[in-house]
Amino acid sequence: MSERSERPLLFLDVDGPLLPFGGGPRGALSGTATDALLTRLDPSIGPRLAALPCEPVWATTWEEAANTDMAPELGLPPLPVVRWPETSDAQEREDKWFGLHWKTRTLVSWADGRPFAWVDDEITDADRDWVSAHHRAPALLHRVASSRGLTGEDFTVLDRWLRAA
Repeated sequence: MSERSERPLLFLDVDGPLLPFGGGPRGALSGTATDALLTRLDPSIGPRLAALPCEPVWATTWEEAANTDMAPELGLPPLPVVRWPETSDAQEREDKWFGLHWKTRTLVSWADGRPFAWVDDEITDADRDWVSAHHRAPALLHRVASSRGLTGEDFTVLDRWLRAA
């Protein structure tokens, strides 16, 4: 059995935090839809992510495509990927009633008691309350404005929290 890292996890959403909806720093790469999306990716974010004291994990519907399309552009190695399970109708109704994001339960389960930070543009107070009640380790649910993506201020917050976790 391999030894589990004790560094905090960093769950990374792509659309919004890494691919802001407000445009991007580079011109078009080619004619494909994926390449057009990647023009919104700021390659300087990769070294900043790599410098954080954590274990980054893709928490996105891009799933494995984040490793093939994002990681090379950011200069990152392939990262672990959260797989999104099918949810029951009853769980979907309960999550809707509580106002939970559809990722919340899965990320808490994936963390399995480890400290984690989650970067997403759709996090709400309902998610924070649920994680606080159902996760025994520290957790930071950090909402990023989807129009601007991750900024220096966001990295400062993440770095401070991850070092303290």
